[in-house]
Amino acid sequence: LNALYQREGALYEVDFHYKGFEWIDFTDAAGSVISFLRRPVGGGDPVLVVCNFTPIVRHGYVVGVPDAGNYRELLNSDSTFYDGSNVGNAGAIASEPAGAHNRPHSIRIEMPPLAALFLKRSQE
Repeated sequence: LNALYQREGALYEVDFHYKGFEWIDFTDAAGSVISFLRRPVGGGDPVLVVCNFTPIVRHGYVVGVPDAGNYRELLNSDSTFYDGSNVGNAGAIASEPAGAHNRPHSIRIEMPPLAALFLKRSQE
């Protein structure tokens, strides 16, 4: 976790300014899921954070993303590495051209229970 924090400037570089944070969705009270972007200095690719605050797996959960591409999991707090149940997305998810949350593209994720996913668009 600390290695990820050090490697991804978006998680710490702009902590005290509005340009470092952007909500994707904070309105899913029924599902108890929130999603947001953390942005690095200089406008590089942001880190997408999605949190599920329930013990229910959310299959095919749709999250709007700003750009097309493959979004790879940087961290899944439900991984067996952290003694979780290992619900996840096989490492990466391809975006779809279907807009969501006022974003031009979206991803459909397997959202683990009581977990946080950190994702970033792959440059490959």
